[in-house]
Amino acid sequence: MDQEQTAAAVPSTRRRVLVPLLLFAIALIIYAADQLSKNWVEANLPYGETVDVFGEFLQWHFARNPGAAFSMATGQTWIFTILAVVVVGVILWQIRKLRSVPWAIFLGLLLGGVLGNLTDRLIREPGFPQGHVVDFILTPWMWLGFNPAIYNVADIGIVVGMLLFIAVTLFGLRIEGGRHPRHPEIDESDQSKLSAGTEETEPSEASEASEEATDDTGETGDTRSTDGTP
Repeated sequence: MDQEQTAAAVPSTRRRVLVPLLLFAIALIIYAADQLSKNWVEANLPYGETVDVFGEFLQWHFARNPGAAFSMATGQTWIFTILAVVVVGVILWQIRKLRSVPWAIFLGLLLGGVLGNLTDRLIREPGFPQGHVVDFILTPWMWLGFNPAIYNVADIGIVVGMLLFIAVTLFGLRIEGGRHPRHPEIDESDQSKLSAGTEETEPSEASEASEEATDDTGETGDTRSTDGTP
């Protein structure tokens, strides 16, 4: 019995180690790609000018964003710095119960993206903690006639991660592994109550039927004794 428990515990231990490592690996890839691309942009692209890569399908446009992803909430940099720190803390706290690969991918994308933009707010101009995020990817075709937004690798990681989160939620995947039950099981206490209720109901119905039969028999007896007919 001890050997069976030990054998079952080995995969669980591996998952407990490997799944968080997957999270950190994905986060590191996103973070490194984001920071390296931003450093290249600052060193090679003219600020505020558009450079065609594949026509209007993909363009580079060096911009500095003091707001959130896709240039939203411009001028509130310090708020997003605090929010980014909180998000990083929550992700690190969730690692203690992480056993699901899809959840690891989602949290890795989110962590890498948040850390990428957070680094900009901490070290880039105009300085800590209100540094402006470097954006440079422009894809006009995506915005269907609306004003196109400029973004970066970190923003891509965050958006893809949130799309994966929606899928994980729809499929009912748990961060601890497995799926949420679609129909919660009834507790044993509830089952005993239901069985007891059934047992109580059946005798009561039988007693009611017996009483009705007794009443009918009593009425017939009274009639016979009155008429004097045997």
